[in-house]
Amino acid sequence: MNTFLSIHEKSLQGSLTAFDRLIFKGHLTMFYPDGAFARFLGSQKVLLKDFKPYVEGVSRQLKEHAEKVAAEAGRPFQYLQGKVTAKNGQGKENLARQIMEREQITEGLICVFSTLETCSTFTVRNNRQVRRLEVVSRTAKCLCFYFYYLDPQFGFMHVRLQSWFPFPVQIYVNGRECLARYLDQQHSPYERYENSFIQLADLPLAQAFCDKFSHLDWPPILRAFAQRVNPMLKVIEDARFGSYYWVINECEIATDLMFKDRATLEKLKPDLLEQLVHSNCEDVFHFLGRKINGNFKGQATHSLKKRPQGWRAKFSLNLNSIKTYDKFSVLRVETTINNPGEFKIYEANPDPTQSRWKPMRKGVSNLYRYTQVGLQANQRLLEHLAQANLKSKTIPHLDGLCRSITRQGKRFARFNPLAQTDRKLFTALLSGEFALNGFRNRDLTAKLYSRPPASPHLAKQRCMHTSRLIAKLRGHGLISKVKNSRLYRLTKLGTRILFAIVAFYRTHFPAAFQSASS
Repeated sequence: MNTFLSIHEKSLQGSLTAFDRLIFKGHLTMFYPDGAFARFLGSQKVLLKDFKPYVEGVSRQLKEHAEKVAAEAGRPFQYLQGKVTAKNGQGKENLARQIMEREQITEGLICVFSTLETCSTFTVRNNRQVRRLEVVSRTAKCLCFYFYYLDPQFGFMHVRLQSWFPFPVQIYVNGRECLARYLDQQHSPYERYENSFIQLADLPLAQAFCDKFSHLDWPPILRAFAQRVNPMLKVIEDARFGSYYWVINECEIATDLMFKDRATLEKLKPDLLEQLVHSNCEDVFHFLGRKINGNFKGQATHSLKKRPQGWRAKFSLNLNSIKTYDKFSVLRVETTINNPGEFKIYEANPDPTQSRWKPMRKGVSNLYRYTQVGLQANQRLLEHLAQANLKSKTIPHLDGLCRSITRQGKRFARFNPLAQTDRKLFTALLSGEFALNGFRNRDLTAKLYSRPPASPHLAKQRCMHTSRLIAKLRGHGLISKVKNSRLYRLTKLGTRILFAIVAFYRTHFPAAFQSASS
């Protein structure tokens, strides 16, 4: 079976599969059972009636710590008022990158942003039925701090801390940022376009690093970042309320197909987009490894959008999605997993009869399985793209046939596939008896003229005309001469072009004509 990589092997530099966006979230889970947070307050000798001044004091402490971290590093601490989005170019990440470039930061803290966001917090309210105060969860607005780093291992990243209990932490890393830092340390050259690699000097080295990325010992790495931004973590751990439990909140696994140049990818795009446009909901299930059954109650969608950077096709199924788009000379296929319960993970057991496949959860220990699921989904979409009818590769051959060419200082006239004389020549060349032994001048002449020549002079004229046709066919690369003989044979390219032209007139044109008239 021809794969996408094998079909386009000559146009590709290679492929790279790695994590793109990866968002971890840490939760202090021992605060969530009923009565747990009240017990924590008791361990701090805080009465429920004193809850508000206590948490306000803790929030001030976290803000002072964030300001101190920024001041010690000599970096800005900035409050961002209102909604900050990336659409207008003023997103938090864009602002942090501007500061990084302006200050020429090569490592360490870039900046700290604070902003007011809607969060899930704890509060104390009076329960009139039982006539006592109790701790409840609620949704409210509170300050959140974003610490942007240029980390020696993970590159550009950020840590988000909520300033009110229960202090959830979000850590954003990007697999390709990590790869860039690693390649810099290994002194391996590369060329990037935004968040994609368009050239890699040592592709096996890069892929080997990406394969190991999901097997890192993540909990201690993530805890170190949380400890850096949250001074309350030690207090919570000393009170025996545990540390953060880490989950994968969002995950993107992308396969980049690195073409040799942008022009090659541009020629393929119309054919690939046509293949994606004709996809249906069954294909969405197939790409994401699901079977259609009557009990399915979710939603499967697919969409095609034109962006300033290029085209993007996206297929979604129950919060998970797979999309493909182009970035300069890179064709990216990217699987996003937001709902891991849609996929299965194998739970091994010492008793083989108890081993089973079960829905996957968000724990960081399952990151290796995220990689497997994402890679398999990307490969299924690439298999679908491999079935695309690549008209863009055949049309240039037809265009070349319709133009005169010059080879080794000699000019060869064009063919006209619409002309009856040229179609007759092409049909003659495709004769079965020529396929095995080839043909001579006299063999082709006999095919072109149904009646024998009336005179020796006419026979000579026919022979000379056929000689000119043979030279013209050789000039366009449609036939080649058999070594040490006077025989000629169709080339592989010639067979494909001539057969396509003849088949069009005999089959496709009549069918299209009838379809158009109806």
